Amino acid sequence: MLSEKVKNFHIILASASPRRQEFFKRLGLEFEVRLKPVEEIYPEHLKGVAIANFLSRLKAKPFLPELNSDDLLITSDTVVWHKDKFLGKPEGEKQAYLMLKSMSGDWHEVITSVCFTRANDQILIDSSTLVKFKDLTDEEIRHYIKEYKPFDKAGGYGIQDWIGLIGIEEIKGSYTNVVGLPTHLVYKTLKEIID
Repeated sequence: MLSEKVKNFHIILASASPRRQEFFKRLGLEFEVRLKPVEEIYPEHLKGVAIANFLSRLKAKPFLPELNSDDLLITSDTVVWHKDKFLGKPEGEKQAYLMLKSMSGDWHEVITSVCFTRANDQILIDSSTLVKFKDLTDEEIRHYIKEYKPFDKAGGYGIQDWIGLIGIEEIKGSYTNVVGLPTHLVYKTLKEIID
């Protein structure tokens, strides 16, 4: 099993996301959460998956000087891409409302990039999922923002929250990717690194 094989590695998960931490626990992996502040700024010409890839690599940079030979650092970034526009974490209620209103009745793309960094190499993977919202009413959007305060979530929503239960009509791709980690790809990549 993977959980036995990874014991030769010291896995460092550089994410404050409780959802990503929970996924790692459910995969049966022992890991340390280690955080370093990073200003998440990307070049303006980047689009979609290129933004997620850039940011997940950027989050690894502060750790590079201190990685030991048995360390395996995992950094990740999830972005929402809609109508050729990046939807990050909303800065307040108004921005969250505008994001959800813009996605109402439409498809959007959720992209997660995961970067696996060791002292001497780096592997980057990404996953993309298409998600369709029903026509959300203003009442539903405002209720969700007030009760769930989704200001730490890309695109201003969590698919695992109330809004996902009542508002998502269709999904094409990995569900866990939309939550914040494409677990099937993470598992596969870890197996390839260890084998």
